[in-house]
Amino acid sequence: MPELNRILYVEDDDDIRQVSQLALEDVGGYEVMLCESGQQALDSVASFNPDLILLDVMMPDMDGIETFHKLQDQGALDGVPVILMTAKVHPEEMARYREMGVVDVIPKPFDPMTVSEEVARIWERCHD
Repeated sequence: MPELNRILYVEDDDDIRQVSQLALEDVGGYEVMLCESGQQALDSVASFNPDLILLDVMMPDMDGIETFHKLQDQGALDGVPVILMTAKVHPEEMARYREMGVVDVIPKPFDPMTVSEEVARIWERCHD
C-alpha cells in the first residue's frame, strides 16, 4: 500500500483551515497544502502533487462539487482519492457523492483530535 504523506486541503473558512492544519500536521504528521478556494486548488494541485485531497463542499464562487469536476477534467484526480468534508450528510447526498467518485465523506463538525486517524482509515480502505 502506498504511504499517505501529502494532503491538499480545500476549505474557505479560515478557522476550520487552521484547526485542520494543526490536526493533520501536528497530530497526523502529514504535509498539508491549504487552499482557501476551488480555484486555488486547481492552480496548486499539479505543483503540490497530493496523495489525497480533502475538499469542503460548501464554498463561495466554486463549490466543492464543481471543484471536484474541474480537478477531474484537468486529470488531477488520476489515482488521487478525494474525501469531501461537509455538514450535509443525508443518505441521498452521500450516495450522489460516491457515484461521482468521492471515496468518503467526513461530517462537519469533526473532532480535530481524531480527524487524522479517520483520514488514515479511509486511505487504508482505498488501498485494500
